[in-house]
Amino acid sequence: MSRGKKLDLFIGAEIDEGWSEVTERRSTVAKEILAPEKHFLVLTKEKRRGKIVTLVGEFCLEDSAANDVVKTLKKKLACGGTYKEGWMEFQGEVQERLKSNLQELGFRFKK
Repeated sequence: MSRGKKLDLFIGAEIDEGWSEVTERRSTVAKEILAPEKHFLVLTKEKRRGKIVTLVGEFCLEDSAANDVVKTLKKKLACGGTYKEGWMEFQGEVQERLKSNLQELGFRFKK
């Protein structure tokens, strides 16, 4: 094959064969707002680019209220964090301190 010519290859099914094109992504965030006592949160941790990230969720709060909770927790834990799609992400392995601080705010955890 010479360098100047391009190959026209198509791999996969065509949309006309009954397949549908995905245009939007569905979020799993619940629509109803719950009080902190009614949440059952889960703590997990992931490795991203060699660093540990602690995830807690899934929250059923308004975005403004969730961002306020993240802001106070970031100050108490002295780490970075964010709120995305119903889950709070914190930098580092802060599971024990995070769990105790959230329980002080009235949230409950699954066993």
